[in-house]
Amino acid sequence: MPAPVRSDAAYSAKPREIDAVVRTKIVATMGPASRSEEAIRGLVEAGVDVFRLNMAHGSIPEHEETLGRIRTISAALQRPVAVLVDLAGPKIRLGELPDGLVECAEGAEFTFVRGEVSDRPDAFVTNYPPLVDELAVGDSVMIADGTVSLIVEAKGTDEARCRVVQGGPVRSRQGVNLPGVKLSVPAMSQADWQHAEWAAAAGADFVSLSFVRSPVEVTLLEQLLRTRGSRARVIAKIEKREAVENLEGIVEAAGGVMVARGDLGVETDVASMPMVQKRIIRVCQQFQKPVIVATQMLDSMQHSRRPTRAETTDVANAILDGADACMLSGETAIGEHPRLVVEMMRRIARATERQYLSDRWKYVEGRIVATQGSLASTVPDFPPSPERLVEGLHPITQAVVEGASRIAGDLDAKLFVVASKSGLTAIARSKRRGAVPTVGLSDSEQTLRQMALYWGVTPLAHVATRDINQLLERVSSWGLAEGRLASGDRILLVAGIGFGTGGHNMALVHEVP
Repeated sequence: MPAPVRSDAAYSAKPREIDAVVRTKIVATMGPASRSEEAIRGLVEAGVDVFRLNMAHGSIPEHEETLGRIRTISAALQRPVAVLVDLAGPKIRLGELPDGLVECAEGAEFTFVRGEVSDRPDAFVTNYPPLVDELAVGDSVMIADGTVSLIVEAKGTDEARCRVVQGGPVRSRQGVNLPGVKLSVPAMSQADWQHAEWAAAAGADFVSLSFVRSPVEVTLLEQLLRTRGSRARVIAKIEKREAVENLEGIVEAAGGVMVARGDLGVETDVASMPMVQKRIIRVCQQFQKPVIVATQMLDSMQHSRRPTRAETTDVANAILDGADACMLSGETAIGEHPRLVVEMMRRIARATERQYLSDRWKYVEGRIVATQGSLASTVPDFPPSPERLVEGLHPITQAVVEGASRIAGDLDAKLFVVASKSGLTAIARSKRRGAVPTVGLSDSEQTLRQMALYWGVTPLAHVATRDINQLLERVSSWGLAEGRLASGDRILLVAGIGFGTGGHNMALVHEVP
């Protein structure tokens, strides 16, 4: 077995100080605590790359106003920032309860009945009419993010009687999960369709689909967006057991994936969820799809100015697993310290990446030595190599990115520049997890915004030229102004005629004058 060519994972022929660039992207959920222009500006300056609009809360006019503010501030700061519209999906919720609250004591019996309103403290109604029909004896029913658990003990024509196996308080409108139950509810409600059409018209960069169960559901949403003239990428949220079972097909069909650990930790065994997360990230690496890890990453910072040790470890482990982005939910939507929590996540990412890239350097050096001896067959890929091309990515482009990444390491390049019309080349580069910082260029503003989600890729503000010399001049002047480049530094540019109509067939080395 031939020794592997040193990639830019090794960065250079000897260890060196890793730069201070933060490569892991930060997704922040908008809400009352972060909707103002001042708050949005502060979050962008703190390091937010993608803003999430949660369609489960707020009205379309409110979200439209927020999106407009994001675009205005992004333009003013000359920093491409993406917008992710998160469709609520067919979330099953309890109806109104008497007095709004019921205490479910362990061993007590409660009944799910048909209808929209319950006047009995021991009877639940939901917003999902077929629920009684689709439950069976022995099924588990989880309420309030799994804090209350029941099991179905008897089934009648119009009701399902359950026994509480894990007690606690239950409030009106709280969520209901049915692990393992095959539901007939469609992937998108009427409200989801309306929100998706609005997202397409508003120019959203990503649209996420909740409670995905099959690749077909992802494809249908993508077709809806395309027929409305939108180039938004579909993010499949993995939060149901069926999605885990159909994982490879869903990842292949989607433009990206979100590990939505809130419902996922209820729909699956919470003890196995860390390994499920690792599997999802690994499959996304194999299919070259960006992946976001979400839910309770720095949850305590909704009120505290410091995270718990477990939370910082959680964020670091997600990055080490290969997550492209980490998402903040209530921390930025309703928390007391939105900017502070973004700054903390960025600090954790910087510290983690510094060690990660250092370990990769040692790994590549060790692999080069090991493959010359008897240890060759025992050294695994680190990280696992992509096994499938992203749809639309030309094999020539993939090969050029692979080769150019090695050249960047051999020449100790300071920047790896990708010029791309669609952004697929930037994804291919991102999934290599190279140490040389990557800069993304495009004459498409939406492509630049979508690059904001890709690990390690810094999109430059809109470049209205395809002339190679002008592109290099643009990058050089930016790098010098930002302190990332100095005279004599080398830049490696990957591009093609017309930004790769067919395949990116050029790798060019440029020295800063």
